Amino acid sequence: MLKILKRKLYKYFHKRFVDVQNNIEKQIPKYDLERKHILRLETLSNRSELLERLTKNGVVAEIGVNKGSFSKEILEKSNPQELFLIDAWDSGRYHGGLRKVVETTFEKDIAVGRVQIHQGYSTEMASKFSDGFFDWIYIDTDHSYSVTRDELQAYKHKIKPGGIIAGHDYIQGNWGRILRYGVMEAVHEFCVQEDWELVFLTTEMSNSPSFAIRKITS
Repeated sequence: MLKILKRKLYKYFHKRFVDVQNNIEKQIPKYDLERKHILRLETLSNRSELLERLTKNGVVAEIGVNKGSFSKEILEKSNPQELFLIDAWDSGRYHGGLRKVVETTFEKDIAVGRVQIHQGYSTEMASKFSDGFFDWIYIDTDHSYSVTRDELQAYKHKIKPGGIIAGHDYIQGNWGRILRYGVMEAVHEFCVQEDWELVFLTTEMSNSPSFAIRKITS
């Protein structure tokens, strides 16, 4: 009797899970890129190499900071004049104490104005910056289709001509945690609708791949 009950419960919850996943999948549009969107695409081994290819001594933002591990690498490899660290540290995703960790880590750079911290949700923070403000930005937030889509729209005018929007987790999901991402789909949709191109993709398996896109100019 117990085995029968277990089988019934398994079938019930499995169906519920499949239904939820199918519903999520239906809400994520699929866009195929044209040749013009990948004409200058270059593959790189990892995002450290990506930093080497992005503008040095520029005005940069990392959107989705967590404890600031990648922020350190940005400072070391890209040597930005200004680095804006944007995150909603007191959200459900992170606890507020992580901002203190970041403030402590970059205390000296904050004191001289090289690093600036902005706490809030990524799309809400975009309005704080003027158009054409950043040389490049790097997005690493919740990785869902809808949020990534809205971030790309929110920051597309905040980038200088020829500048880059880059980001993390250019994959379909985190299967260990059964999470469906939407970064790839949002990036492809944005490139097709806004006439941007993929210029860099990283290929690492140990730390999810990154993308970099820019406006097509010719």
